[in-house]
Amino acid sequence: MLNNSRIKENRTTKAIIANMLLAAVSLFVNGFGVYLTIQANIGAAPWDVLNLGLSKSLGILYGTASVIVSYSILGIDIALKEPIGIAMFIDAVVVGKSVDFFNKINLIPKCKSPVAGIIVLLIGLVIAAYTQYTYMSASLGCGPRDTLLVALTKRAKKMPIGAVSIALLSTATFIGWLLGGPVGIGTIICALASGPIMQMAFNSVKFDATNVHHQHLADSVRVFAHDKAA
Repeated sequence: MLNNSRIKENRTTKAIIANMLLAAVSLFVNGFGVYLTIQANIGAAPWDVLNLGLSKSLGILYGTASVIVSYSILGIDIALKEPIGIAMFIDAVVVGKSVDFFNKINLIPKCKSPVAGIIVLLIGLVIAAYTQYTYMSASLGCGPRDTLLVALTKRAKKMPIGAVSIALLSTATFIGWLLGGPVGIGTIICALASGPIMQMAFNSVKFDATNVHHQHLADSVRVFAHDKAA
């Protein structure tokens, strides 16, 4: 059951800006979690197989590839008539560029052993799961990928979000593999464990993503306009 006290109200400009900051910080930390799964060096996580495959194919940075994929998925979200919020646009840029930042400063070297890789990968997945909760709870629209996941879960009513996540991530992995993205034991672990870890994280804070009423971008703009005119 959703803990209603954790759902943010975005009725004023101040509240929206505060939640935009929450989303941005959460997504930056989420990018660190993604970075860890890549540095695990045992096969990238599904979305990263796709992003890295696209990066390799086009000769562009990971972050740029991530932005391309994010906005492509955003188009699908719009087609499925899911609410599009400010945080979705923040997500489309911040996560990928956060990974580019950590790559640039070379914060953590690539793991040299499978055991170390698995540990680092799991830490990354846990970080990603909890930051998904924090930025989704801002109620300004979750990320394009998470919006798609929620949309599919709504339509597969008897299927838990963890199972839907596994199906979605497996599809991303296959496409990324065709583009030359790195696939390995880590990819399998991510495909099987990301959904359950996310579900565990959400359950631990009593959060139901399908019950969050994200503020539409047009409504956010109306709040800004109303407060400015007041």
